[in-house]
Amino acid sequence: MDVRLIPVDQLELDFDNPRIARVLEMFDRQHVTSEQIALALGAGDSQEGETYTTFYSLKESIRTHGGIIHPIIVNRLADGRLVVIEGNTRLQVYREFLRDKVPGKWDEIPAAINDNLDAKSIDAIRLQAHLVGPRPWDPYSKARYLNRLRNSNHMTFEQIVDFCGGRRRQVAEYIQAFNDMEAYYRPALSSSDSFDPTRFSSFVELQRPNVQGAVAAAGFTKADFAKWVIEGLIGRQENVRQLPRILDHPKARATFLEDGAQEALKVLEIPPTDASLAEATLAQLAQELQRRLARLEWSVFQRMKSDPRDESREALVDVKAQLDEIVTTMTGGEDA
Repeated sequence: MDVRLIPVDQLELDFDNPRIARVLEMFDRQHVTSEQIALALGAGDSQEGETYTTFYSLKESIRTHGGIIHPIIVNRLADGRLVVIEGNTRLQVYREFLRDKVPGKWDEIPAAINDNLDAKSIDAIRLQAHLVGPRPWDPYSKARYLNRLRNSNHMTFEQIVDFCGGRRRQVAEYIQAFNDMEAYYRPALSSSDSFDPTRFSSFVELQRPNVQGAVAAAGFTKADFAKWVIEGLIGRQENVRQLPRILDHPKARATFLEDGAQEALKVLEIPPTDASLAEATLAQLAQELQRRLARLEWSVFQRMKSDPRDESREALVDVKAQLDEIVTTMTGGEDA
């Protein structure tokens, strides 16, 4: 691998980068502008509670420091073309500075040159840099790429997990959520401009078996769910987890279909969190939950086991799902 300065006008953006690919669906690939690519690269300051490095914040950091610290990664193809595999955002920043005559040296960028990388190596670089690295893709773009690896590149779940960590179930849920969004949400929109990738998390929540079962039992479909998302009836993504209770309650269901999940939850009269619980630390809450579960009566366990809609059972299932996600992230995908 050769690390050196490369003129920015000799480099090509990676049009297979999932964030750029979203823009290419709306614009002619041959005439896509730097502003359109910048919009894709900088889309969304935060997703799922995390603050992402956006095009604009990174731009200011590079301007302040007079350049980048880590070289971009480039693939030199057999015909001599230089395609950026990792570092599209940084390359775009340099191009913008060069165009706008920002003081500094922006005509060349540090790059690590690899010769004719195969598809597997390119996938590994993308996954390591953006699925488990410091600059993750937004969830929809991540799922889009996982779907491509699974259904276009025909990688096994085991191979994908080896690359990006996590668990097979989580990868499968992301892929299915992506497919549901493409099959039911996108076609129901009035125009392609209305597509909102931030709604992806609602479709991830839809993958819960109890949610899908509740939707089906109430006589609805995934297409209906997509319409609820579009019409704003779902609201916050966590409301999806309450659909089994909402749809099982006639008045709450009617309220939901008319005014949305937030109003339906008022019908169910879900009590607010007790002030003392709200002020407890995570450690205190976890320790108390452990104590309660250790003292769980057999009759209570049997009741929860026999009734899929038991309130305590649903709450424990929700907590487990969130804990699985958090612990997996903290431990780098190791089983906890």
